[in-house]
Amino acid sequence: MNENTPEDENELVVTRDGSHTVYSSQFDQHYHNPNGAVAESRYVFFQQPGLLDALKGNDEITILEIGFGTGLNLMLLLDYYLSAESTSQINYYSIEGFPLKAETAKSLNYHKHLENPQVGKKILNIFGNLDKGMNRFSPLDNITAHLFNGMFSDFPDTPIGAEYIFHDAFSPDTNPDLWTGQVFKKIREISKDEVILSTYCAASKVQGAMAWAGWNIAKTQGALGKREMILGALNPSKLEGLKRVNEERYARRYEEGDFN
Repeated sequence: MNENTPEDENELVVTRDGSHTVYSSQFDQHYHNPNGAVAESRYVFFQQPGLLDALKGNDEITILEIGFGTGLNLMLLLDYYLSAESTSQINYYSIEGFPLKAETAKSLNYHKHLENPQVGKKILNIFGNLDKGMNRFSPLDNITAHLFNGMFSDFPDTPIGAEYIFHDAFSPDTNPDLWTGQVFKKIREISKDEVILSTYCAASKVQGAMAWAGWNIAKTQGALGKREMILGALNPSKLEGLKRVNEERYARRYEEGDFN
C-alpha cells in the first residue's frame, strides 16, 4: 500500500516452505519473507502476540491488519479458528490500497498449507469483487471481515477497539507512509488499552515512530533468518519478560529527526 502509486504487475514466487508469495514490481519487494510466506505469518502474527491462546479462550476479539496483501493472514485466522473449534466472535479489519488482481489471487497455493483448505477459497474469491471503501463479508458464522479498499489516511478514525494489530505493510524503506509516528498514533487511538501490535520489522526508525506515538516496545527473535521483530503495547505489562527498548530515547530521536 502506498499513498500515491497505482497497482503494477505482480509475479507469483514460491518461497522456501513451498507457499506462494507475490513479487511487486511497484514496490520492488516480495509481499512475504522468501524463506517462507506461511511460516513467517504464523510466527509473527499468531504465535508471538499470543493470538492462538486467545482463540482458545472463546472471547470476543478485534483485529486490525495494515496491509491485506494476499489475504494470507485472514486465511490463517480462519484455519486456526476451525482447528481450535473456537466460538469467539471476531471482527477483522484490514486495509489495502491496491488489491491483487483476481487472476493473481486465484493462483495462490495457500490451501495446500491449511488444515481446512476450504477457507482459502473463501478469501481468494473476494478479489475482483471489492468496492472502493469498506467491504464487509462473513467468511464464517462468528467472523466478520471489514476490508477497506483505500489508503490508510482515509480509513475512519472512529475507535474499533482493536486488540491485535498485524502491521504487515511493505517495508519502511519502500513504503514509508505506513510507518510514521502519525500512523502509529492513529492506530493507538482506535485500539483498546490492552492492544498488542506485531510486525516483522525491527528498524530503528520504526521503533522511533512507535515510541513517539506512545507505544511501549519490545524486540524478540525474528522469523526465518531475520534477527529481530517488534511487539508493541500500550500497557507495558503485555510485554513482560521481553527485551524492552528505551522508548524515551527513541521518541526523542524521532522528534529531533534523527531517522530522516
